[in-house]
Amino acid sequence: MSTATPAAFTEPDRPKNLLIRFITVGGSYVDVTGPGEHSNKNRWNCHGCGGSSQLVEGDFLFCIRPDANSHAAACRAIPLP
Repeated sequence: MSTATPAAFTEPDRPKNLLIRFITVGGSYVDVTGPGEHSNKNRWNCHGCGGSSQLVEGDFLFCIRPDANSHAAACRAIPLP
């Protein structure tokens, strides 16, 4: 069994409403999506572990940006095919 890992993972497709994309320490991605800066309907979702914003309805961009960035800095989940 090989223990080699790919040097880089394939970036997932970018949704139309993508505002920010962070790369995690595990090589996955955290997407911040929504209508934009002046809306409270923005959310973040992690492609690695499946984590997401805590608020069901989302939040303003200035509120969730630090949460998404912190998650990306700590998440070690790798993307699975």
